[in-house]
Amino acid sequence: MDSIDYYDRYAVPYYEETVELSMEEQLQRFMDLLPENAEVLDLGCGSGRDTLFLEDEGFSVTAMDGSARMCELAEIHTGRDILHLRVEDMEFDDVFHGIWACAVLGHFPPDKIQEVMQKILNALKDDGVLYFSVRKGDRNGRYNGRYYYDYSRDSLDDLLDSIPNIKVLDIWKTSDARGEDHNNRWYNVLLRKVKNKEE
Repeated sequence: MDSIDYYDRYAVPYYEETVELSMEEQLQRFMDLLPENAEVLDLGCGSGRDTLFLEDEGFSVTAMDGSARMCELAEIHTGRDILHLRVEDMEFDDVFHGIWACAVLGHFPPDKIQEVMQKILNALKDDGVLYFSVRKGDRNGRYNGRYYYDYSRDSLDDLLDSIPNIKVLDIWKTSDARGEDHNNRWYNVLLRKVKNKEE
């Protein structure tokens, strides 16, 4: 069972656990960097919770998830069409002013993350902004049906240093939005796509 199979199988409890969580602090930092009426991709949208928030703030949002069952639940929750597509199968080119990837990239192992990041950067317009979050820790493997690759600050810096044509805008840590039962810590990253890394 890969991570997509997990979300298909456990879509309802995952939806119920996450649909009411607030990511407002992270969303606000992301939105502050976007132009008015920006085109935004909610990558791995899950319940559609953040799609609705972004749309309420005036952005045009494409919501996407790799799990067919999560897409069904998100369509019910948002009343909008959800794009059923895996990150690694994206073929967008220069489309979005912003990409919101909350708790998605940690499902990709080190030998796949470069390819995935390139897909994401291809989808961004020049000067576009990416937000992503990864779990702080040392897991590397399958846990309860899902693959996780956690990051230390050094391994996160190594990843970011290896990606051409980006400017890191901010990195900060947060506690898990699900509360005290989940003592996870998360790295939150904001970066901008630039034509040349030196810009």
